[in-house]
Amino acid sequence: MSTYRIGVRYAKALYDLAVEQNKLERVLEDIEAFHGLIQNRDFLLFIKSPVIPHKRKSEVMDIMLKDKFDALTMAFLRILFLKGRERNMADVAREFIGLYKRKKGISTVKVTSAAPLSDQTVKSLEAQLKSEGVTGQTIEFHSKVDPDMIGGYILEVDDLVYDSSLAHKLESLRREFVDNPYISQIISR
Repeated sequence: MSTYRIGVRYAKALYDLAVEQNKLERVLEDIEAFHGLIQNRDFLLFIKSPVIPHKRKSEVMDIMLKDKFDALTMAFLRILFLKGRERNMADVAREFIGLYKRKKGISTVKVTSAAPLSDQTVKSLEAQLKSEGVTGQTIEFHSKVDPDMIGGYILEVDDLVYDSSLAHKLESLRREFVDNPYISQIISR
């Protein structure tokens, strides 16, 4: 089975169980914290290590997290270790957070621009995205500045990417000239 499918199945199971026990928000906090912990390279290598037994990993996880995480989250993490799915923990966490956002109508919007965006521009962009139905009613907005873009912006809405940067347009124009069949026929004569 693919890692994506494993992540989706376990995430859905945890989501349904959290809803059933009215602990969805608490489990979400735990999973977000765990997802942040997995971003630490040393911790990730520890989790994915084939040399360290599953039981030892579970014991270390209990010592580290049992006072910080809800009992449901801890039981779920133990099950992942018991089933030998610790290599998929990052996928499960990512899919759980994504499932939560989809169910709650939350869209993540990332804008990369050459210069910082004003608050008015951000509000205008959010309003336009909502009115066109591109996003859900709630938007998590992330802005990043990349001076190498020269101008324009790159807009990412969930999995959709719209690249309107000047660097992208110049590259497209360059490719158009290189792939121009008329020029290549003139040169070949």
